Amino acid sequence: MTANQISVYSLNDLKNTTDDALPNYLTSLKFKQNHFLTDVRLTLGYVAVAIAGITFYFDHKLGWDATKEYTFHAVIAYFILNGALTVWIWAIEKGKVFSGEKNGTLISFASHTTKHTPVYSLTVRYCTHDVPSFDWEERNISAPFTRWFTSDGFFVAQPFQQWLASEIEVVGIADQKNADLGKSSAEEKVEDTVVVATPGTRSRKTKK
Repeated sequence: MTANQISVYSLNDLKNTTDDALPNYLTSLKFKQNHFLTDVRLTLGYVAVAIAGITFYFDHKLGWDATKEYTFHAVIAYFILNGALTVWIWAIEKGKVFSGEKNGTLISFASHTTKHTPVYSLTVRYCTHDVPSFDWEERNISAPFTRWFTSDGFFVAQPFQQWLASEIEVVGIADQKNADLGKSSAEEKVEDTVVVATPGTRSRKTKK
């Protein structure tokens, strides 16, 4: 269980905490993370901030008349970089929280949530180097945040890891123990509830 407590009513906090836990888990299984997407995003952001800072400094030191021409070009460059950053985040990254590989298998995870719905959804894509033209397989999985968050807002890693390992074959191969525990937990939930349907009605009975 993590020491940081969050508000269970904040969908952003629930998603961000889970997003942070995902790469930590995968790297612990020896998946090698590719930081290219993050590096490009940080570079665009830092360069834009640097341009704004340098422009402000010289404008303050030399005055508007001496720097107005440079300031004009700097402002254009700043907006271009911010536009590129926006396009990069929304069109290229598309919610990706992990991209990497292990033993020749490439894998990426993109997360998203729906407003007012406390469910964590992942789009997982993976392929192997020996597949012609990198024929990617894709899976969409989802689970409620209550599966790995306590009622008072603490993240519990094991249920989250069990869910991932049991749902994604590539992860399950790397973490067979959690994959087996996750599948057993899912089977127990199915066995614990029997749905009885009769004409025009539907009731739910719990097995004892």
